[in-house]
Amino acid sequence: MYRRCACRSEETGRQLGARCPRRAEPGHGRWYFAVMVAGVDGRRVRVRRGGFATRADAERAGWDLLQLPGAQAVARTWTLRRWLEFWLSEIDGQLRPTTVANYRWIAHRYLIPLLGGQRLGKLRTKQVQRAMDVICRQRVRSGRLISPGSVHRIRAVLRSALSEARRQGMIGHNPAWRLRLPSGARPHAVVWDGEREKAWRNTGIRPRVAVWDVPHVARFLEAVQDDPLFALWWLVALRGPRRGEIAGVRWEDIDLFAGELTIREQVIVIDGVEYLGPPKSAAGVRVLALDEVSVRILWALWREQLRRYGTVDPKARVFVHRNGRAVRPDWLTRRFATLVTELGLPPVRLHDLRHAAASAAAAGVDLKVIQHDMGHSSAVTTADTCVTVFRQTGHAAVRATAELLLSHARIRMSLEGASQA
Repeated sequence: MYRRCACRSEETGRQLGARCPRRAEPGHGRWYFAVMVAGVDGRRVRVRRGGFATRADAERAGWDLLQLPGAQAVARTWTLRRWLEFWLSEIDGQLRPTTVANYRWIAHRYLIPLLGGQRLGKLRTKQVQRAMDVICRQRVRSGRLISPGSVHRIRAVLRSALSEARRQGMIGHNPAWRLRLPSGARPHAVVWDGEREKAWRNTGIRPRVAVWDVPHVARFLEAVQDDPLFALWWLVALRGPRRGEIAGVRWEDIDLFAGELTIREQVIVIDGVEYLGPPKSAAGVRVLALDEVSVRILWALWREQLRRYGTVDPKARVFVHRNGRAVRPDWLTRRFATLVTELGLPPVRLHDLRHAAASAAAAGVDLKVIQHDMGHSSAVTTADTCVTVFRQTGHAAVRATAELLLSHARIRMSLEGASQA
């Protein structure tokens, strides 16, 4: 136990501390205590608390703190900011680098500014709800209100961090549960048909998420057939790999004789640094069948690299710049956007080209096959993606259903005629 005051020297402006002449006066200054408790990592840490009017109050508070389990004692002194930073350091290396980077961005962009000063052990649902209400009123760079999906992701990060604190015994309940958050349907992609394209060219207004139809994809591929990365654009449009997956393909992953492409790893870029790791999920490791045209295109690319570099290393990345440097997924995104703008095509993202491949494959192909080819861990994700089936596919399905019903109607009419006869 010790006593401190805030008196300062008139000459230097520094606190006097133990040299304060009024320190012996009753009631002058505040009392503090310091105790050692077990931290969240098992090591003993020093906990200091102060601001007590009397020594007895400080002793009583210190004794109460010592009666708590070590984790709860730490929670009474740690702020949410300190816990979030500790939690992020713990999960680093356990999750995908992009996931940890997104968690860290959400924590420093939203959670720490609004809740970082709150004591972890005293955080309540009411405080978290008020913070979420503030977040719901914020606007993103485009000027729109933050989407409900983004709000739910922010809550998910906070809930995960507090669930770990609860698991370690630091808090008794998770205040991020049972929050009232806005519900919003996930935006489904629409197809750039003639009417939408005409409206976009006249007004500049575009759908939030849109994919090309087959004629648009064909126009794009025809225009870029002389591009050095034509084989990449062709495979993304046809088989729908993710941008990090196609950037990470090596020559040893392609069997040109069997007509197969194996997706086993992907490239991700965080803060300008390139990382190579497994695909997004276990389902992302897959073998894609290649048609004869794709095989011929890849053979031509292999021969071109052999002519240019003298040899083709099986472990080398397939898609490279003219100087031999491997392409990166973030550069592919920018390059694709530039090509779309130069060609005057309706704006889509590179990821939307993957959606177009999934929707095109939905015509007459089993959903489980599309799920495998897209690398989705759940068929629900595949079904949501393939909701955007091209108009001609929808018309074909309606015609098939009508023909089925009419065939039954003719059978009944023929039976009715036979009975009357």
